[in-house]
Amino acid sequence: MTSAAAPSFAETLATSPVPVILDGGLSNQLEAAGHDLSDDLWSARLLADRPEAIVAAHVAYYEAGASVATTSSYQATFEGFAHRGIGHDRAAGLLALSVELGREAARRAEAKVPGRSLWVAASAGPYGAMLADGSEYRGRYGLTVAELERFHRPRLEVLAAARPDALALETVPDADEARALVRAVRGLGVPAWLSYSIAGERTRAGQPLEEAFAVAASSEEIVAVGVNCCAPEDADRAVAIAARVTGKPVVVYPNSGERWDAAARAWRGRPTFSAERVEGWRQAGALLIGGCCRVGPDAIAELAAGTR
Repeated sequence: MTSAAAPSFAETLATSPVPVILDGGLSNQLEAAGHDLSDDLWSARLLADRPEAIVAAHVAYYEAGASVATTSSYQATFEGFAHRGIGHDRAAGLLALSVELGREAARRAEAKVPGRSLWVAASAGPYGAMLADGSEYRGRYGLTVAELERFHRPRLEVLAAARPDALALETVPDADEARALVRAVRGLGVPAWLSYSIAGERTRAGQPLEEAFAVAASSEEIVAVGVNCCAPEDADRAVAIAARVTGKPVVVYPNSGERWDAAARAWRGRPTFSAERVEGWRQAGALLIGGCCRVGPDAIAELAAGTR
């Protein structure tokens, strides 16, 4: 939470000599606290059922060293809520609540982290997240850019009206959807970052990263571009490409590096996310650094300690 005299999120990003630390995976922190997220709404279900759990998860990351809490609205859409019998007005209230829960967490954490600005980024996941069928890791939904813009704009309007410090347009699998999102945030008055989910040096839909990052290069609303929900090894290469193509600060928050075995319903392998990778990301242009799936408060604490 920032005071009236404190620099805004966008101002800090433009002038900070050190990275701004993001949080880690919200879902894994909620699951670690015993909450069942096996639902099409994923963590968004707790907006209605257990909002206090979301506050506690945000507080854990702030206290670990994060300066940005990303809201539980990733999978929260009017269409998704409608499938659960939640009407438009109630859904809009839950979207706005996701931002307020982040604010409440910042208020609670302030006394324990004096002197550090705490921000709230309102998460907006891709169209495929609403489908809850894995499409968010493939893209190519069969929709036009205009149709995707019409899907995203109403939710972004509600989130922006709740006055977050930033919009997190995240886990985007497809450059066409990125085009829609860049159009959808125009005129909202809230800075945004755009981050792709990638495989190697391509989006999940198969476009070269040079092409994908260029989508946001001239957008005034997009203040950072990068990647999330990918392997740390892929992030190593992507950061330099994003900085070179856009000239903007880079955002990077990959997964732990473990691999999900769908047949066994278990995670395999060892984590490759580590604080040691951060210096390379910083040197390549990253100014927003955190973690995504399976990256918890302990890893964020280690990351934050390494950037002081």
